[in-house]
Amino acid sequence: MSASIDIHHLTKRFGALTVLDDISLAIEDGEFVVFLGPSGCGKSTLLRMIAGLEAVNEGEIALGGRRIDTLPPGERGVAMVFQSYALYPHMTVRQNMAFGLENVGTPRDEIARRTDAAAKVLEIDHLLERKPQMLSGGQRQRVAIGRAIVKEPRAFLFDEPLSNLDAALRGRTRLELAQLHQRLGTTMIFVTHDQVEAMTLADRIVVMHDRRIEQIGTPMEIYQRPATKFVAGFVGAPAMSMLPLSGVTRGPLGARLEVAGVGHIDSAVTLPEGFATQGASIGIRAEDTRPDAGADTGADRGTGAGPDMNTGSNTGSGPNTGPGSLPLTVDVIERLGDRTLLHGHLPDGTVLVAQDTGRSQVAPGQVVPVGVDPHAVHVFDAAGRAHHAGEVR
Repeated sequence: MSASIDIHHLTKRFGALTVLDDISLAIEDGEFVVFLGPSGCGKSTLLRMIAGLEAVNEGEIALGGRRIDTLPPGERGVAMVFQSYALYPHMTVRQNMAFGLENVGTPRDEIARRTDAAAKVLEIDHLLERKPQMLSGGQRQRVAIGRAIVKEPRAFLFDEPLSNLDAALRGRTRLELAQLHQRLGTTMIFVTHDQVEAMTLADRIVVMHDRRIEQIGTPMEIYQRPATKFVAGFVGAPAMSMLPLSGVTRGPLGARLEVAGVGHIDSAVTLPEGFATQGASIGIRAEDTRPDAGADTGADRGTGAGPDMNTGSNTGSGPNTGPGSLPLTVDVIERLGDRTLLHGHLPDGTVLVAQDTGRSQVAPGQVVPVGVDPHAVHVFDAAGRAHHAGEVR
């Protein structure tokens, strides 16, 4: 039986406050979809509406082609895992997992079968007779997931289930959830504000902002071709650097983008005739830059980011700046082992983050020429709409 979820023109209001505005979304059977966004964007409210914990003001929700927004939570065919484990401390793991089934009169042998099967899938079968206080945080979260699995729902709903775990345990549990989805093949919706969780787990990500959906796409679509300036700034670590766009001319590959007081960047972006630069921005990810401090340090810089990165000439001043680079004054060095992030500013004061090799010899205060891959440049108009290389408008 299909467990696709279809949401049509969903609106949610609390009094005069609208928290979700005309949301439409189709989730395929067996898909793992992540609702990603900052606090207050409406992602948890949307999940709770699917579960039946919040009423629908306008619109419809269907599961497998059957409308469910008019049904009570227990009849919808979904199971929810909350941020809080909410385990009964006086009950064993087995009793906690079985409690919901006992309440609806499930036969004992069926309860035992489901509990044992879920415990085996989650690798907690050796913990069934322990009580919650004898478990680690990760084990408690698996019990909470097991309590949902035994209901044999058609869809699982996860509301930030990893937020109470420490960093190392979050990483392990994240992988366990991905493996669980592969084993069960069940439709899953996962809410988080953590982009790493979204990129790791999702078949598709739904980025939400200010009561609406900003973009829907695979993790790499969201990352490489963000639809809006908000998505570009929210997804990615470090965040995409934004430079003010002051003018556009024709370049060798596409638009030549002027940065007032700094110079220009050659891009492979094709912009429409009469593109308005007022309020427009140039987006650059750190890994699409090529700092070159060789003239300052004489250090062996390895292979860098490739020979196809260039920006055209610039008008900035300072040591070792010249044609084909942006002059970045380095303020902070962030060493991450395999790579080094150079946090600095351009002559006009604009902040830019560039990426160097793990063996970078750049020092704070140094002015470093930075090249940019023209095929990885993004342009955002005044309304925040994105323009990427390879698009024809």
